Amino acid sequence: MAYHFSSISHDPSSSTSLFSLLHTQPSIFRCSDKVNEFERTQLRTPALFRRKAANLQTMASGKTPGLTHNDFTTYEAIVDRENNTDVFDDMKQRFLSFKKLKYMDNLEHFKKLADAQAPKFLVIACADSRVCPSAVLGFQPGEAFTVRNIANLVPSYESGPTETKAALQFSVNTLEVENILIIGHSRCGGIQALMSMEDEGDSRSFIHNWVVVGKKAKESTKAVASNLHFDHQCQHCEKTSINHSLERLLGYPWIEEKVRKGSLSLHGGYYDFVNCTFEKWTVDYEGSRGKNEGSGIAVKNRSVW
Repeated sequence: MAYHFSSISHDPSSSTSLFSLLHTQPSIFRCSDKVNEFERTQLRTPALFRRKAANLQTMASGKTPGLTHNDFTTYEAIVDRENNTDVFDDMKQRFLSFKKLKYMDNLEHFKKLADAQAPKFLVIACADSRVCPSAVLGFQPGEAFTVRNIANLVPSYESGPTETKAALQFSVNTLEVENILIIGHSRCGGIQALMSMEDEGDSRSFIHNWVVVGKKAKESTKAVASNLHFDHQCQHCEKTSINHSLERLLGYPWIEEKVRKGSLSLHGGYYDFVNCTFEKWTVDYEGSRGKNEGSGIAVKNRSVW
C-alpha cells in the first residue's frame, strides 16, 4: 500500500532532553573488562568539544562577526583546559581500542576491505556532529558509502558539480550500491538557516548558496504550516526536505533507470535525537510515476524504530 508523504507529525515541545546517549553494543567485544574500558574512553568528552557550534542562521545571512587577534588558533586551542590534557589523547585511545578489539579480531575481513569495497548502501546524511550514521545505525566499515553535507540535501541533476553529485555517480555507477538512504534529523541548523533566510539573501554566503537547494521544501512548508511556531515549521521542513531530495534523485537518468529496473531502492530516514527515535520509509516508484514533477512522491514500508 502506498502513501502520499509530505510530512510526519510530531511535537518537539514535549521533549525535555537534547538527545539520548547511544552505547556501543558490548556483543562485539570479547570480555566485559574491555567493554568497560572502551566505554569509559568513548564517554569522556573534552570540554573543547562541548562548545556551541557557530550559528548557521547568522552565517547564512552573511552577518558573520569579524575576527580579532584573540580568535586565531594556537596550540593551546587544542588543549582541554578543564583537564589540562591534549584533546588527541582520547582520540588516540579510541583508535587503539578499535585496533585491538575490532581490527585485530576481524583481521581477515579488514584485509578483504583493503583490496575492495562493496557497500550495499549510499548514505546521504547531515554534517551535524550529533548524527553520525555509523554511530546511530551501526554501520560497520565497508557497509555504507557515506557523504555528509549541511542539511543532507541532494541538488538537482541540472545544477553544477558538487561532492554530493560525485558521490552519487561513483556509488551508483561504479560501486553499484543497492540502496540510497537520505537521513534527516531533528533541530537541524541548516534547515533553520533555510527557513529563516530572506529569499534574496547574501549571495556571498556559502551556507545560503547551499541550503537554497531546499527552497522548494521551504515553500511547501510555508504553504501548509505558516501558522505553526517556527520550531514546528522547521521540523516539518526537515522531513519535507528529505522527500524533495528523494524526488530530485529520480531526476538523475542513471538513478531513475536502476530504480525502474528494480536494482536500486531509494529510502528516507529521520533521526529524532531528542527522543531517540528513527523513522524510515521507501520510495514507491510505481506510485510516484503518475505524479507531476514537483508534486511529491509516494512512499511505502514506513516504520518507526
